[in-house]
Amino acid sequence: MKRRDFITLVGGVAAAWPLATDAQQSRMPVIGLLSGFAGAGTAPEVAFRQGLQESGFVEGQNVVIEYRRADGQYDRLAALAANLIGLRVAVIATLGEAAAHAAKAARSAAAGTIPIVFSLGDNPIALGLVDSFNHPGGNITGATSIGHSLGPKRAALLHEFVPNATVIALLTNPNQPREFEQRDVEEKVLAFGWQVKHLTASSVDEFDSVFATLSRERISALMIAGDTFLFSQSGMLASLALRHAIPTIGPFRAFAAAGGLSSYGPNILDVVRQAGIYTGRILKGEKPADLPVMQPTKFEFVINLNTAKALGLEIPPNVLALADEVIE
Repeated sequence: MKRRDFITLVGGVAAAWPLATDAQQSRMPVIGLLSGFAGAGTAPEVAFRQGLQESGFVEGQNVVIEYRRADGQYDRLAALAANLIGLRVAVIATLGEAAAHAAKAARSAAAGTIPIVFSLGDNPIALGLVDSFNHPGGNITGATSIGHSLGPKRAALLHEFVPNATVIALLTNPNQPREFEQRDVEEKVLAFGWQVKHLTASSVDEFDSVFATLSRERISALMIAGDTFLFSQSGMLASLALRHAIPTIGPFRAFAAAGGLSSYGPNILDVVRQAGIYTGRILKGEKPADLPVMQPTKFEFVINLNTAKALGLEIPPNVLALADEVIE
């Protein structure tokens, strides 16, 4: 073979490799992962891929994942969801309530039938996502932490830390209202003789204003509501709470692990992992209508003892005994 012909042959084969790779990937099912979280490679994404793998699917080997992240800007979710619908992915998996709503709305607008698997912290029936837990209907199912219902329990635990408080604050994301949680918390704290100050933040830039308000109005303690964006900023919120010496309880372990005083709630990463498992099962042919919405069976109470000492709080022995984990 002449050298020129050899070079031409090698060049032609090399040029065909990407086409071969594209053809191979095109034979794999494609999942759309729609998330309100900020940044790639977050713990929820890792948990989702873990669940997917438990169902026999590994990214890059036998499944392709198209990531669409709103980076905490929920107003971007509608366009991102529509993009995934346009790609005709096999399944859309969502992280957070806002993402689930966006996916369902985009599918309806396109008169589509793409299955949707959600992972969220609220009641999917109250949100209008499913008909019931056992029979979701509407080609949509998933897993929920039911975190909204735990507000009164968090308030009771916070009372153990600061029994002499008069005013506490509840931090929510205005882009993801928590009317039920706010109402339930208010009813609970009235029994303690407390008042509730409602504060909101939908971006990191608003955190300084939140904590300035806490200091200026001498608010005794803070509760953080369950929210995709607030969860993604657990580290920053924990740091600010410690800097401003505000006893705080968060909805998930990540907050206490990051240096916050305490947390009470389900293992949110396990909820997301379950959504990954369901996504894999749907790829294998199961119907969302046959997969009941999964609910958590265990809730974790975590205390960061180092933070308690830094705040000058003496945690009663009976409260320590209630903790599922004490971080020292």
